[in-house]
Amino acid sequence: MAVDYTVIVVYLAGMLAMGWWGMRRAKSKSEFLVAGRRLGPTMYSGTMAAIVLGGASTIGGVGLGYQYGLSGAWMVFTIGLGLLALSVFFSARIARLKVYTVSEMLDLRYGGRAGVISGLVMWAYTLMLAVTSTIAYATIFDVLFDMNRTVAIVLGGSIVVAYSTLGGMWSITLTDMVQFVVKTIGVLLLLLPIAVVKAGGFSEMKAKLPTEYFDPLGIGGETIFTYVLIYTFGMLIGQDIWQRVFTARSDKTAKWGGTVAGTYCLVYALAGAVIGTAAKVLYPKLGSPDDAFATIVKDELPVGVRGLVLAAALAAVMSTSSGALIACATVANNDIWSRLRGAVRPDEEAHDEVKGNRAFILIMGLAVIGTAIALNNVVEALTVAYNLLVGGLLVPILGGLLWRRGTAQGALASVVVGGVAVITLMATHGILANEPVYYGLLSSLAAYIAVSLMTKPTDAAVLAAWRERLAGRDPELVSEPVPAHQ
Repeated sequence: MAVDYTVIVVYLAGMLAMGWWGMRRAKSKSEFLVAGRRLGPTMYSGTMAAIVLGGASTIGGVGLGYQYGLSGAWMVFTIGLGLLALSVFFSARIARLKVYTVSEMLDLRYGGRAGVISGLVMWAYTLMLAVTSTIAYATIFDVLFDMNRTVAIVLGGSIVVAYSTLGGMWSITLTDMVQFVVKTIGVLLLLLPIAVVKAGGFSEMKAKLPTEYFDPLGIGGETIFTYVLIYTFGMLIGQDIWQRVFTARSDKTAKWGGTVAGTYCLVYALAGAVIGTAAKVLYPKLGSPDDAFATIVKDELPVGVRGLVLAAALAAVMSTSSGALIACATVANNDIWSRLRGAVRPDEEAHDEVKGNRAFILIMGLAVIGTAIALNNVVEALTVAYNLLVGGLLVPILGGLLWRRGTAQGALASVVVGGVAVITLMATHGILANEPVYYGLLSSLAAYIAVSLMTKPTDAAVLAAWRERLAGRDPELVSEPVPAHQ
C-alpha cells in the first residue's frame, strides 16, 4: 500500500499548494468569490463537471448500480439533465446579471424584499450539501488508512477548508480542474474497464444477474420522477451551481461550457452504474450497496492504480464539498449577515471584503465539520438539502425568470409556504418520503400564483432595470479591474 499512500499524500499536498497559489490571485471580492468572472470554456466545463459530480454521484452512483443495475444511473443522469437544461435555457441570462448570489437575483427581479428569507433557505441547502460530502471522507479514509470516522472527517474537511479559505474561488477552480482530470482517469479510463473485465465482460454479467439489472427503467418510474424533481430542478437553482455560472467569461462560455459538462455527467452516470453492476457479479452479498465502490477498488485494482482511483473518489468528494462550502459562506455573509448589520459602507475597501468572506468560509467550514461528525446518514442529509431547495426556492426563482406578473409578496409567500410544507411533511412522513417535495412544490406554486395575482404588480421601473440587467446593458455595471500581474 506504500505506493497508494504516496499517490494520495502527493494529491492532498497538491490541493493545499493550489490553495496557497490561489491566495495570491484573490485580491478583490470578484476574484475571491467568482474567480473574476474570467473562466474560459475549458476550465469552466471541467470545474462545473467537478462540482456536480461529488461523493454521492461516485460512491452513491456505484452503489445504485450494485442495487439496481444499469437503471441505477438515473440519479446521476438527472443531475446531468439538470445541468444541460440550466446551460441551454438559463445560464446566459444568469451570467449577464453580474451578481454573487441567488438572493441578489431575487432582489433585482422583485424589488428587494425576499433576500434574507430566501438566503436562509439557500444557506441551509448549501450547508447540508457540504455536510454530505464531508461525511463521505470517512468512507474513503477508512479504506485507505483504516482510520477512525471522526478523524477522517476532520482530516478531509480541514484540507478543503484550508485551500478554500486561502484562495476562495480561484483555489477551488484550480483544484477542481485537477480533480476533474483525476476523476476522469481514475473512474472512466481505469476503474470502468477493469471492473468489466474482472466481472467477465458484459456477456458474463448478463448470464449471472437477473434480467431486471439490464432494464433501463428497473429502478421504478416513481423513483425516476422524484430524481427529476429533486436533482434536475435542483441543478437549475442551487447557489453552488449558480456561483460557478458567475465565473464564466461570457454568456456563450456559460452556455456551451455547461453543455459539455452536462454531457460528461451523462457518461459518468452510465459508467458508475456499470461499475456497480460488475461489483454485484464479483461480490453478490455485500452488507451495503454503498460498500461496492470501496470493495472493488480495494480488492481488484493493482497497486498504484488503486491509489489513483481512490484519489479520484477523494477528488469527487472534495470538489463538491469545496463548492458547497464557498456557496454557503457567500450566502451567509452577503445575504444574511450583511443585511442584518446593514448595507456595506461605500468606502469599504476590496481587501476588507475578501477578508470578511475568507472569515466566513472558515466559520462555515468548522460548522460543516462539526455537523458531519454529528450526522451519519449521507442520503438523508442530501435529501433534506434538496427538499428545502426545490420546495422553497424553485418556484420564485423560475417564476421570476419566466413570469412577468410574479411579485415580491408572491415570491416571499412561495418561499415560506413551500419551506414550511417541506419541513412539516418530512417530520410526519419521514425524510426519505416522496410527499415532502411533491406537496411542498405544489403548495409553493399555489402560494406564488395566488398571492402574486392578489397583489400590486411589480413596479415598472424595477422590471425595466431587470430587463436591462438580463440583457447585459445595465450602465451601472462596471467590470472588476484586471490586476496588472494578469
